[in-house]
Amino acid sequence: MGCHGPKSVIAVRNDLTFLDLTVQQIEHLNKTYKVNVPLILMNSFNTDEDTEKVIRKYKNLQVEIHTFNQSCYPRINRDTLMPITKKIDVHNDLESWYPPGHGDFYQSFKNSGLLKKFLEQGREYCFISNIDNLGATVDLNILNLLLNPKDNVQHEFVMEVTDKTRADVKGGTLIQYENKLRLLEIAQVPKEHVDAFKSVKTFKFFNTNNLWAKLDAIERVLDEGSLSLEIIINNKTLNNGLNVIQLETAVGAAMKSFEGGIGINVPRSRFLPVKKTSDLLLVMSNLYSLKNGSLVMSPQRMFPTTPLVKLGDNHFAKVKEFLGRFANIPDLIELDHLTVWVAFWSR
Repeated sequence: MGCHGPKSVIAVRNDLTFLDLTVQQIEHLNKTYKVNVPLILMNSFNTDEDTEKVIRKYKNLQVEIHTFNQSCYPRINRDTLMPITKKIDVHNDLESWYPPGHGDFYQSFKNSGLLKKFLEQGREYCFISNIDNLGATVDLNILNLLLNPKDNVQHEFVMEVTDKTRADVKGGTLIQYENKLRLLEIAQVPKEHVDAFKSVKTFKFFNTNNLWAKLDAIERVLDEGSLSLEIIINNKTLNNGLNVIQLETAVGAAMKSFEGGIGINVPRSRFLPVKKTSDLLLVMSNLYSLKNGSLVMSPQRMFPTTPLVKLGDNHFAKVKEFLGRFANIPDLIELDHLTVWVAFWSR
């Protein structure tokens, strides 16, 4: 969206950032239940230094914050299939390197020493989510299901899924394969089957990327070397026009490596990502109110889903452009679909 530095410090509601809202949620949880649930942030080499500066302002709050860095991989020239960097000097050659996706969480979490630390403290589960998903809060109903399973089956991994709408056709979905549930991403689908993948009738649910994983199971899977993540080939073009390949993995793809993995169909309210300014329009509007760091949809909204909003990429893609064209956010309570384009013509 045209922003520099960590996405977590973008102001999204009442001048509060993604990180401000997340910290408020955890602080409320800790105060309400007199517990000490920590907040862990996985950074990349691009965001680590800035994030460390930002979290200093939370030092007097009732939230224990930890950070760790994920891995750093060299970008590959699409034509030669060789790394584009000539030497290992990340900070002086940033464009030649990339963080390999959130699937790197498990190994980097262990490498940081935090996995061992939390296991020694007697902690059992971690809740994993994207910082830009404002609907991703700690759900005690799901936690209770994990700690007290009705079927007496230990669920080492849970993926929250929700009903697919017209706005979610590219989202990953759950499939049954070789007697286990696993994540299927659109990048893994052959071109001739993409339309079937996007069909709301064929795949009715999609992955919210809200995940729950048992800590000792993460340690076991890593120690056994049984963590298996499909490689996603991400083609990119750099600012200098060079075509490169990034080999990435998705955190939800680990599902098949755990025992008793299940998907839970959750309300749409638990999936509220802000990836584009069209999403920003929704969360800044009167559709939502703020309560203890969580966005709550207005009871005046008659529909269970959010409106479908499309803003022209040429004039709304960046936050600065978006704010310059919306002096204030209109009433969206009864909105179903909004498309805004800016056109110029001469006579």
